[in-house]
Amino acid sequence: MFHWLTAACVLTLLGTAFLPILGLKFDWVMVHWMAGLVLLGAVLFHLVRSLIWQSWRTMMIDGADIREATAIVRGTLRRGSDEGPKPGKYSFAQKLIHLFFTIVVLASIATGALMLAHVETPWWRPNPYLLRDATWGVVYVLHDLAALTLITMVMTHVYFALRPEKLKFMRAMLRGWITRAEYERDHDPRRWQVER
Repeated sequence: MFHWLTAACVLTLLGTAFLPILGLKFDWVMVHWMAGLVLLGAVLFHLVRSLIWQSWRTMMIDGADIREATAIVRGTLRRGSDEGPKPGKYSFAQKLIHLFFTIVVLASIATGALMLAHVETPWWRPNPYLLRDATWGVVYVLHDLAALTLITMVMTHVYFALRPEKLKFMRAMLRGWITRAEYERDHDPRRWQVER
């Protein structure tokens, strides 16, 4: 549920940010900042949930992930065996894209939260004097850079999610689980221990 809520927020934010630039005129500001607040809430929920109720270490890149990545590169360059080590719950590529999304989404949330000082909402009046003009310029550049980076990352994420050999991940995201056979075939039980 978190993944799909986050995806809806990010797509709404990207749409409301870039469609007016492409010529589709509509009142986008309120929808944009409201989607940003929902994204902030979702990220805070995910952070608390992953730190308290889940094993946050499953997303940390460790030595086994580096060996997995090295084996993939060697196999690609035909310098080693085709069979690399199996990942734990998440592969090196999944952990890496999670890290990149974390950095970019947190940058867009932090700068977007500052930019809310320029927006009139039901809870506060605009305060353009919160930061100096040069600092506002940096905030806007970082926010726009994060947004442009997110477009590329979302396109890449969707492309890899729809590749035939990756459809098992899409199915797992829709169902919320994988089969025992998939677990035993594709994952290292020493790196991802599950209950029977």
